[in-house]
Amino acid sequence: MTKIWEDENLVCIQKNDVQYLQFKKLLNYPEIEHCYTSRKNEIDFPLISKNEKVLKQSYRRICNCLNLDENKIIKPHQTHTTNVEVVEEVKELDQVDGVLTNKKELVLLTSSADCISLLFYDPMKKVIGSVHSGWRGTLAGISKKAVEKMIDYYGCNPKDIICCICPSIRSCCFEVDEDVKKLFMEQYKDLEQIQNIIQEDNIKDGKQKYKIDTVKINEILLEKMGLKKENIIDSNICTVCHSDEFHSYRVDKEESGRNAALIALVNC
Repeated sequence: MTKIWEDENLVCIQKNDVQYLQFKKLLNYPEIEHCYTSRKNEIDFPLISKNEKVLKQSYRRICNCLNLDENKIIKPHQTHTTNVEVVEEVKELDQVDGVLTNKKELVLLTSSADCISLLFYDPMKKVIGSVHSGWRGTLAGISKKAVEKMIDYYGCNPKDIICCICPSIRSCCFEVDEDVKKLFMEQYKDLEQIQNIIQEDNIKDGKQKYKIDTVKINEILLEKMGLKKENIIDSNICTVCHSDEFHSYRVDKEESGRNAALIALVNC
């Protein structure tokens, strides 16, 4: 295992020709394994229908790095919903974008290519979660719904919950038209920071463009749910700006692969 680089919140590891990120906050808890994968060395988590062989190979490669069982992976079929499911065994999940469990050895995995991936852990209740929040999921508040389910189903105290925000498209690159801007303005008009979260950008082809900070929206939603500010850890990495390191749909379009955010309870 080789450490490629590190900063205040992250460490980048290379092991068995696979490169991935880990959050230092979560590394404080030996009872869990987690990572967010890079695109280096052809690791990719595409839709099963797109390339099942690559998907299975990538499952095997990352699980070998983290000493996890590839047969215990739970990967929902994500469709930009706000559906968050509690799982207790390996099963297929359709139209689900977030998974939670307190069961040992299950590997919760969501994939993304610019969308926000959120890794949750409650060290008191030993509950983990992996959630996919694209702009539609952020608009509908899937991160809030994940925390609500952790509270309602497991009795979690939000003050104990840790949420790590993986690399994703950032406001520097999340350019939208008037229609998407209006949706966010209407949904989050009561947020005091909304004028800073949504900013006018350039005019292109006669159309006013806007930049939206969807990461900031998720941070605010999580804080409003009761998470401590110090327990919301952002990677501060834009997948578009760093598309040489991470799969990015905005850069690669239909040819884009997928990064994986995974977490598992291994020793509790």
